[in-house]
Amino acid sequence: MTEPTGPLRGLRVFDLTRVLAGPTCVQMLGDLGAEVIKIEKPGSGDDTRGFAPPFMPGSRESAYFVGVNRNKQSVTLDISQPEGQAIARKLVSQCDILVENFKVGALAKYELSYEQLRSEHPGLIYCSITGFGQTGPYAPRPGYDSLIQAMGGVMSLTGEPDGLPQKVGVPVGDLFAGLYGCIGILAALRHKERTGQGQQIDIGMLDTSVAWLANQGMNFLATGENPARLGNQHPNIVPYQVFPTADGHVVLSVGNDPTFRRFCENFGLGGLPDDPRFATNAARVEHRQLVTDTLTPVLQGHPTAWWVERLESLKIGCGPINKLADVFGDPQVAARGMVVELPHAGTESGQVRVIANPVRLSETPVDYRISPPLLGADTDDVLRTMAGLDAAEVAALRERGIV
Repeated sequence: MTEPTGPLRGLRVFDLTRVLAGPTCVQMLGDLGAEVIKIEKPGSGDDTRGFAPPFMPGSRESAYFVGVNRNKQSVTLDISQPEGQAIARKLVSQCDILVENFKVGALAKYELSYEQLRSEHPGLIYCSITGFGQTGPYAPRPGYDSLIQAMGGVMSLTGEPDGLPQKVGVPVGDLFAGLYGCIGILAALRHKERTGQGQQIDIGMLDTSVAWLANQGMNFLATGENPARLGNQHPNIVPYQVFPTADGHVVLSVGNDPTFRRFCENFGLGGLPDDPRFATNAARVEHRQLVTDTLTPVLQGHPTAWWVERLESLKIGCGPINKLADVFGDPQVAARGMVVELPHAGTESGQVRVIANPVRLSETPVDYRISPPLLGADTDDVLRTMAGLDAAEVAALRERGIV
């Protein structure tokens, strides 16, 4: 394992998370240089180890697990047993941050709740990520991404006008909760730097989903009306949507009136911007269907590549609708290094490819020190160096199923 170089180097995280929201949060901390001790259940580990197929090529490692668990050391430990709890508390005593996504109150029976740890470790930053937060009538409920997307309103906004409400194609409820958790931890670290005081960070997936309703949430607060589902159209800007082309589709993003005029003047619609129904964005929003019907035959007149080339030359927002093969083959994605290859003992090739961290820091760049770990790969080393156990003691614990 190489030494971390990121801005959080020297910090240690006790990771009691699994699935996606918590592991996303902790992987970001690990990428930024923190040392991460990931606690997993002996024999099975993080639930996502079983979320397969697909497996990574030439391995029995699930792609799901590999995607959010790099830069972590895996320690198997049964925290439901008193011996496991004692070891966990010893490890926590040497950590700066604890991240967990158990149901509200569940860790108290393992002597690992914030209230149980804070007096002994007043500088501990303790981040709890749950479906509904630590308070409120829904606090005891479990949280799942699709449930949160439904309850948080985004499904009511997503889909075709006459179709069913749709969830987003990736688990954004989990991902946003993890990233908000990371933001909270970074803020708490700054507070601790000034005061020495730790704190609990309470992240509810429903809260974060409400927060990122953004312009659509504000549209509701301004009008009292639920925004209609518009398919691939924008609620506040027209034209800003998908159009059919001669051989597929293109996204046209016209963000202001001068850009709309430039589009019209270059593609045979020169008189349109002087028509009061088209002259301003507000008018175009009011006459959304007329704008769509007027522009559609124009866009259908040429292939997607033709439109992309010409619209880019005119500084008009546009782009193809890429499948993932197109995304990962895109020269811009390649130039930005958005796929990295890591050594991995669990694959036939000895390598795995993962999606890179998008945060670019000029002085303390993220690093990729540790491949997503095999289950329990670091148990012996961590228990020896952090818990003071020798090989015989670890072997005895393993015999009893504690590790």
